[in-house]
Amino acid sequence: MQQASDFLEECQVLDDALTGLDAADWQIVTQFKDWTIDDVLVHLHFWNQMADLSQRDPNAFDARVQQVMPLIQAEGFRAMENAAITERGHDLRAAWSDLCSRMGRDWSGLDPKSRVKWVGPDMSVRSSMTARQMETWAHGQEVFDILGLTRPETDRIRNIVVLGVNTFGWTFTVHGRPVPPVTPHLRLIAPSGALWEFGAPGADLIEGPAVDFARVVTQTRNVADTGLSVQGPVAQEWMAIAQCFAGAPETPPPPGARHRVGH
Repeated sequence: MQQASDFLEECQVLDDALTGLDAADWQIVTQFKDWTIDDVLVHLHFWNQMADLSQRDPNAFDARVQQVMPLIQAEGFRAMENAAITERGHDLRAAWSDLCSRMGRDWSGLDPKSRVKWVGPDMSVRSSMTARQMETWAHGQEVFDILGLTRPETDRIRNIVVLGVNTFGWTFTVHGRPVPPVTPHLRLIAPSGALWEFGAPGADLIEGPAVDFARVVTQTRNVADTGLSVQGPVAQEWMAIAQCFAGAPETPPPPGARHRVGH
């Protein structure tokens, strides 16, 4: 399953960015909801654990969900995650990296169409792995940004682009809006220079860098801070509220709020 290799590569790129941090750097506050770098890895590690448990032991996964959901409802996600994951700094990085490596290896041989449980509807193994890559890439962005680093991008980002396209209807539904009958046409340039097209040509068109499209649908950038050309009312409304991840409706960052420090 290629998505397992893509997830592992995404984790390795983020791990490389964390190499030079000293003890104090883990408490650097990012541009995402005042999360620290420690908070980012706590979040990623907890939900990687949950995804892996859903595949290895569905009954244990159900028990874990029943345990943490009341805590989430009472205290919120951050408090629950920080209580569940006790490592910090380089110890946290090592635990997170070890699990990423094992998941990348173990999940690569799974049937992509087999089903696994989640907090909400079941999903395919392929979708679960894509979601883990997307979370790693999206939350990794605030780490790269605050450290002033440029992330090396490859065509593995296609998984996130496809997720963004597939959640067109979800974006409108989660924001309480009627779903337009036709998805805008997309013409996106991959990191390799390849042209990726989605949807049939029509009145609405989004074109530009595939990385920028992924940034908008993961809400790591406001569309105004990207190189995307957005034409037509449906395309403009979609890019203003795009959300490829599950959960409650979230508001994209205001223009200029998310950027690489020093640039």
